[in-house]
Amino acid sequence: MDYPKTHTLFAVAVLLLTVATATPSHAQFSVLHNFGTKSGDGTNPSYSGIVAQGRDGNMYSTTGNGGTFNLGTVFKITPAGTLTVIYNFDGPHGSEPYGGLTLGTDGNFYGTAFGGGKFGYGTVFQITPGGTVTVLHNFASTDGSNPHAPPIQGTDGNFYGTTQTGGTNVYYGTVYKITPSGTITTLYSFDVTHGYYPVAPLVQGTDGNFYGTTIHGGASNEGIVFRITPSGKLTVFYTFDVTHGDQPYSPLIQGNDGNFYGTITGGGSTGLGTVFKLTPTGKITVLFNFAAGAGPSVPYAGLVQATDGFFYGNTFQGGTKSDGAVFRINANGQLSSLHDFDATTGAIPEVTLLQHTNGILYGDTVQGGTSIPACGNLGCGVFYRWNAGLKPFVSLVSTSGKIGKIIEILGQGFTGTTGVSFNGVAATFKVVSATYMTAVVPTGATTG
Repeated sequence: MDYPKTHTLFAVAVLLLTVATATPSHAQFSVLHNFGTKSGDGTNPSYSGIVAQGRDGNMYSTTGNGGTFNLGTVFKITPAGTLTVIYNFDGPHGSEPYGGLTLGTDGNFYGTAFGGGKFGYGTVFQITPGGTVTVLHNFASTDGSNPHAPPIQGTDGNFYGTTQTGGTNVYYGTVYKITPSGTITTLYSFDVTHGYYPVAPLVQGTDGNFYGTTIHGGASNEGIVFRITPSGKLTVFYTFDVTHGDQPYSPLIQGNDGNFYGTITGGGSTGLGTVFKLTPTGKITVLFNFAAGAGPSVPYAGLVQATDGFFYGNTFQGGTKSDGAVFRINANGQLSSLHDFDATTGAIPEVTLLQHTNGILYGDTVQGGTSIPACGNLGCGVFYRWNAGLKPFVSLVSTSGKIGKIIEILGQGFTGTTGVSFNGVAATFKVVSATYMTAVVPTGATTG
């Protein structure tokens, strides 16, 4: 398999974008949308709430509450902040879609609903950018129940995910594989020893295995990091012990250096959570211990490694108003608090940030904002952006592929692109729109 490097792969496209796009001179925070301000609006987006960028350059995600039936929504929002609800959950198709969405290689989005469906235990669904929903699977408890995260698409084209409960052991949760057409296989049913209650999305490592977390279980019952093969062989990769953190709600990411990075809500030296690094062999290092006071604390969201090399995240508590904060941290553990939420501009962020290919970071909060009448004094939450002045870039939908495979590319300014190469080897390509193009892995392509 080839793992092309985007800097080399699309030098021409990046150059064109750099010329055409002005880079802001300083960082800034902006509220783009106040949830609950329009009739039928979704409300209170919570973890894991993954935000996905679509082929059209817009962002797509879910809210667990609100909508026509108050059972949650799927929404689309432009980078400028125009939000449209494209689907209202109704029970039979699912309810309480807490997880957010994953962009599939077919251009559709995939997600889960925590409840509803045929048996009341939740669903896996596909939704088109236009809002047409297809239920791919109705959970029935024995094969899992109450999924909290969206499935991710593996390099084999199938989707892999977790359910918080259900499975052979009823209460402890599962890891599943589901084909794009809806054939599901339970890969693993959790037990106390090997962890239980997984709520975060999986991540596929460069070794081809999947990595995830459970809130509870393991030797200390403080949660674990697990590794599971595509065929279902599970290994406890790391067991949390309070000292290094406890109760991981957030997903892992694999950094550019090959190590895994994550946050954890509790434990550490103060009991308010940590940022940690895990090597591919399972050795852990606490990079930062969150503390009480005006700084950020108690992270529910995961990290995103932006194009400047820093990891960006947010916390459920802390900040000068105790409403949460946005922060960045480097691989050596040097942390800077970037923005303090203050109720009016949002409160209690739980969702992992997305860096859009325009360079800007986007996220949402559970509470706060100006829609107080709709959700009471706590507010319905906001969708916000953090502009750190980072330049536009291109992103691969699939990061590896054999000779002849079509690779999908997200970005902007693609109109007029004159060449695409894989580590110096020219490839045939097709510009579909200004924000989406494809290229074919050429003969002679090598890892970039």
